[in-house]
Order: sequence, then C-alpha cells, then structure tokens
Amino acid sequence: MSVLTLLDPAVHLAHDVVSALAGLLPTALAIVVFTVCVRLALHPLARAAARGQKAQARLAPKIAELRRKHAKHPEKLQAELAELYRAEQASPFGGCLPGLAQAPFFSVMYRLFTTPNDLLHHTVFGVPLGLHVNAAHGPGQQLVFGLLYAALAGVGYLSFRNARRAVTDPTAPGAALLPYLSFGTVLFATLVPLAAGIYLLTTTTWTVAERAFLHRDARPAQPLAVQPAR
Repeated sequence: MSVLTLLDPAVHLAHDVVSALAGLLPTALAIVVFTVCVRLALHPLARAAARGQKAQARLAPKIAELRRKHAKHPEKLQAELAELYRAEQASPFGGCLPGLAQAPFFSVMYRLFTTPNDLLHHTVFGVPLGLHVNAAHGPGQQLVFGLLYAALAGVGYLSFRNARRAVTDPTAPGAALLPYLSFGTVLFATLVPLAAGIYLLTTTTWTVAERAFLHRDARPAQPLAVQPAR
C-alpha cells in the first residue's frame, strides 16, 4: 500500500469540491480556482516562511564571517552558529519549516490530479485532462501541451531570477545550483497528466507572485566578498 493512500479521505474531499466547482465552471478553470483557494488558505504559512527568510538574510553577513573564520574547525563553527541564532532569537529552519507544513496539502492536490477519476475525463480545448504528453496526437493537442510548458518555463524563469537575487551567502553549499531548480517544474510537468500540469502552472505562478509581494520591501542581495581563511 502506498503511503499516499493515507491521504485518500482528503483527496475525496478535494474531489467533491472541484466537482462542485466544475458544475459551475469549465473543469480546467475549476482546477485553477480550487488551487488558488488552497494557496490563499496557506498564505499565513507563507508569511511565516518569509519572516524566517528575512531573518536569514539579516544574519547572512555574520554567518559568512563565521564560516570564513572557522572554516577549518567545523565543531567550533557549529557552536558559534548556534550561539548566533540564540542571541538573535532566530532559527536556521525558520524559512523552511512553514514550507514543509504545506507539503501534505500539495500531496493531496497532486494525488487528485494524477490518480484516475471522473474529473480527468473532461477536456480543455479538446484535450482530456487525464492525457499525458506522450499520448498526445495531432497538432491541436500538441499545441495545448506546448503552450502549457512555455508558460511553465516563463514562470520558472521569473522564479530563477528571484532566486538568484535572493542568494545572500554564495559560500553556502548548493547556493549556485538551487536557483536552477526553478526549471524543474517544466520537466516534472512532462511526467504528469494535463490536469496536474494546470495545477503546477497555477501554484507556481501563485508562488512567484506571493514571494514578490512578501519580499517587496527587501533590497536585492549583494554578493558577499569571500576572503581566504587565515
């Protein structure tokens, strides 16, 4: 039994809500509206994550200096970092824990739009919502998937640009690679049905817009000069 089957009661509830919306709107638009409503309900968690990220940005120069100073003494570095967070009443996980709390909600929506159900029999511009790109035939269906991937790539670029600007500590492990993960949504969308692709486009667009709103007063991060350890 898959671990995701534990989410089935919530998936059934989400299915009923989307079905009710689909009685008033085209099913594809019902997916968009439902996704926006869920993201709106999760907005307080996003605000908490933004506060944690701002705290990390504020401490970034001090963290970089400690890493430079204790580069050859990892135990001393960890102790100094712990003391810094304690003194500043911050947490190194302040920006990610709220995001992790959202994971069950995203898992429910992913399962709803990837598990066979009656919603996936509906169409958008003649393309079944349960169709995968490798089963698309004819220029019309291929055009719909092409437009979806192009839109996801555009949103991915905006997310990539914002992620590059948000880097406060270039010396941190993976700092140079993480922004490129913004384009992973495009690759992932090729593996799921059209309905899940519409969900991904909606939720990633919301994420970019929400981040821009929550960080509207933040200055672009300036790359920190990395000095050689003495």
